[in-house]
Amino acid sequence: MKLVFASDNSNKIKEIQQLLPQDIQILSLADINCDVDIPETAATIEGNAILKANYVTEHYGYNCFADDSGLEVDTLNGAPGVISARYAGDHKSDADNMDKLLAELDGKNNRNANFKTVIALNIDGEQHLFTGIINGVIITEKRGENGFGYDPVFIAENDTRTFAELTMEEKSGISHRGKAVKQLVDFLNK
Repeated sequence: MKLVFASDNSNKIKEIQQLLPQDIQILSLADINCDVDIPETAATIEGNAILKANYVTEHYGYNCFADDSGLEVDTLNGAPGVISARYAGDHKSDADNMDKLLAELDGKNNRNANFKTVIALNIDGEQHLFTGIINGVIITEKRGENGFGYDPVFIAENDTRTFAELTMEEKSGISHRGKAVKQLVDFLNK
């Protein structure tokens, strides 16, 4: 089976391909000659996943799935949330986003947060949603060399290492994206 993953993020594509069974081949946006920066204008993580999946289905006719993820910090009323990738500006700099987050949390005791991923799957004329959430805390300084996004400042509950200190396999086994992809795989296997 071939499915388009409505993403141009090579890190996400690798992470998800590793989680899927061998008989499911992922095609990226580049593979279907889609070079459009699909607008993410929804007010929610779910809404952006749906927008991206629907764009590919409507414009290219493929069965596809799209995800949107966000970091939700309790003391910041859920921010950065839906704008996690653009938190420090439209240039989408992971380092700038983390620096802004750490500055906003400076001196705050409540550093509880969660990562949330929603996957919208458009297949055979139907849409299905899968949600994964991992709770944890934001630490005060960046640690680790792996991963991307906010991984160097997020520690999942019941762990002592940041997501950036985990191997891709370890992270995929517990992450928000891993949980959502597991639901997707279980659905596709039925």
